[in-house]
Amino acid sequence: MRSFILVLMFFCTVAVYAQAPDPSYVQNNYLKREVYITMRDGVRLFTSIYLPKDSTKKYPVMMQRTPYSVAPYGEGKLKTQVGPSAELMQDGFIFVYQDVRGRWMSEGEFIEMRPHQDTKSGKAFDESTDTYDTIEWLMKNLNYHNGKVGMWGISYPGFYASAGLMANHPALVASSPQAPMADLWRGDDSYHNGAFMLPHNFGFYPSFTNRTDGKPTQTPGKRFDFGTPDGYQFYLNLGPIKNSLKYTETLGKDPYWRANLEHPNYDEFWKSRNILNHHNGIRHAVMVVGGWYDAEDLYGTFKTYQSVEQKNPGIVNIFVVGPWVHGGWARGDGDILGNVNFGQKTGIYYRQNIERKFFNYYLKGIGDNNFNEATMYETGSNQWRTFTEWPPKAAKERNLYFGANGKLSFDAPAAAQSASQYTSDPAKPVPSSDYITSGMPREYMVDDQRHASRRPDVLTFQTDVLDKDITLAGNIWADLKVSTTGTDADFVVKVIDVYPDDAKDNPNTAKHIRMAGYQQMVRSEAMRGKFRKSFDTPVPFKPGKVEEVNFELQDVLHTFKKGHRIMVQVQSTFFPIIDRNPQKFLPNIHYADPSDFQSATHKVYHNKTNASHLKVRVLE
Repeated sequence: MRSFILVLMFFCTVAVYAQAPDPSYVQNNYLKREVYITMRDGVRLFTSIYLPKDSTKKYPVMMQRTPYSVAPYGEGKLKTQVGPSAELMQDGFIFVYQDVRGRWMSEGEFIEMRPHQDTKSGKAFDESTDTYDTIEWLMKNLNYHNGKVGMWGISYPGFYASAGLMANHPALVASSPQAPMADLWRGDDSYHNGAFMLPHNFGFYPSFTNRTDGKPTQTPGKRFDFGTPDGYQFYLNLGPIKNSLKYTETLGKDPYWRANLEHPNYDEFWKSRNILNHHNGIRHAVMVVGGWYDAEDLYGTFKTYQSVEQKNPGIVNIFVVGPWVHGGWARGDGDILGNVNFGQKTGIYYRQNIERKFFNYYLKGIGDNNFNEATMYETGSNQWRTFTEWPPKAAKERNLYFGANGKLSFDAPAAAQSASQYTSDPAKPVPSSDYITSGMPREYMVDDQRHASRRPDVLTFQTDVLDKDITLAGNIWADLKVSTTGTDADFVVKVIDVYPDDAKDNPNTAKHIRMAGYQQMVRSEAMRGKFRKSFDTPVPFKPGKVEEVNFELQDVLHTFKKGHRIMVQVQSTFFPIIDRNPQKFLPNIHYADPSDFQSATHKVYHNKTNASHLKVRVLE
């Protein structure tokens, strides 16, 4: 993964802001304490506490638990910003940061997304009990708190906020899991429906897993050195993923990397880490936040909101999604991404008008509780919209059917026989972007897809020029009818907004790009075909047999403007963001031999009997 992703993850923890005050603000207004807080099993967790210097008032506590370090260490060394935003930092809170078990200066063993225990007794612990024990200590040992605690976190800290929802300490009154990891195999960082997210894991985890001897440390792990900026060629030269184990100083000794390779199916290793199964009995206000273009934890964002909503009727559970990358709402203006312009400073709007209001109301009683259930930024038309539920009930289900000659239409096909085919060669995979990168660029989710639509191993279907705006609101399901000459195959589906030929460039459009005819990716997802019937029990394809491959593309709120077209692309490689499928059924793709990789021809059927389509929700 490119180095900026590592920086991004760290910045999500320390919270970098677009309009930060003078760097001396924290130094001038806060005192810092460093303490070890003892958990119920005796393990001590390192905790940094930022206390307002004005001790004549009582303040609520804002807490973040993180695996990314509470640095800087030393009571005389302070962060330059604290809290979720610059605005909240200046509103008056006690800010608490904690290294979770086995990370950095905390004792204990780190477990990747430690499984939650619904039933606990005695000294049994999980992330919810560590949350409870920390809050209990804070309430008993801080002198001028007001008895209320809020939690927040982005990405991995978002998972800890999500797991902490079940702590149910009476002082915990507001939580905001933001881009929270939820299920690493189904759709978050590690796999998407069994398709391995290669650069996202390859470049990140060696530097993340920094504890090998169980002793507290302030030393980060060693980053992986690609030796080239060209990730496409690097991963192609690497060959089968098992060859990564030759990097003995990084990937070869990383336990989580090995776990990824050893658990390609949705087995108990992954199921036990699915926090979505445990969002029961939550008794305080929740605000889930995410971005439409979150390349890491889009799945976790939507599924966390849905899980809390379904399992906890009656609580305040609000949802905010903007046109942001992973953590983009916590910093930056939020008005551009890559070549696309969103027309408003959405990040600033969120921080000043939504996040600030939420925490000030529930932790201080300031303002009112007139919160919208769902506040979503509608891309394409570039406007904020609010809804009383998500997805909106007014959005009607319709099918977008594939057709002959690359047609895409809301009308079902009538032909008795009709199909399109392409040959996919793992030795020449479709690039996931048309530029050189060694990682997973955050812009790829809005990239121009013309480089893909011009390849013979990509099927392209598109509507006629739209005579009116069409708004899609909610999730999208791909319902493919396919056959293959191989025994396994990946299927990648992309939903694309095709701009008219007279579209004007944006101020942020790259010099080598033109928005005229731009094919903006709106949503994409992959499905490893062997899991089409069962995630935990893969089955091979029978060559030539027509089969259903159905999978969910995550939610959108996007308007395809009059004069644009809706396009769908289908392909079987998306490299190197997704690893290459040998197209030969194997118990474990990661341990394939070079000879296992083979070309295969795939057919996508679009006739009356086998009508491949997307199930969408259209908001009139």
